[in-house]
Amino acid sequence: MIAAVFGLHAPFAEIVARSVIVYVVIVLLIRVMGRRQLGQMTPFDLVLILLIANAVQNAMVGTDSTIFGGLVAAAALLTTDQVLSRAVDRIPRFRRIIQGQPILLVNDGRLIERHVVAAGLSEELVVQAIREHGFENLQQVQMAVLEIDGTISIVPTGQGTVRTRHRVRAVRPGGN
Repeated sequence: MIAAVFGLHAPFAEIVARSVIVYVVIVLLIRVMGRRQLGQMTPFDLVLILLIANAVQNAMVGTDSTIFGGLVAAAALLTTDQVLSRAVDRIPRFRRIIQGQPILLVNDGRLIERHVVAAGLSEELVVQAIREHGFENLQQVQMAVLEIDGTISIVPTGQGTVRTRHRVRAVRPGGN
């Protein structure tokens, strides 16, 4: 009984490889889905995270349901996260691929619609962020930038930068 609980049924290397593959694929999918994952979590986001965790559990450990197998998978995920974080910190090109770059949304009081759409936002969300900064309209904004952390920075006409504390959630076609 104890050997079955603490033993390892799947090969150690297989659990590590499966866990790393799942981690990398999930990170890439979240990156492809856009910056909305960087913003404030909604109940839908929490449910999605829980369902993804449940869906990929067997993909990581296979038939191994032992404590040790789960710990090996967790260690592989934590190690992969640390390696990825260090790579992002040290390799600028990799950082741009994983984190993206700031996106100019408003320039000289004019909304750049193709940038707004590419960022997965709507004009209404950009205008809302501008109002949250205390500005009435686009003409009062020299520049608005969607930062890599999901916030929108505002440079008012003739003043310094103001950064919103509200993270903007992207709006995806199809209701996501």
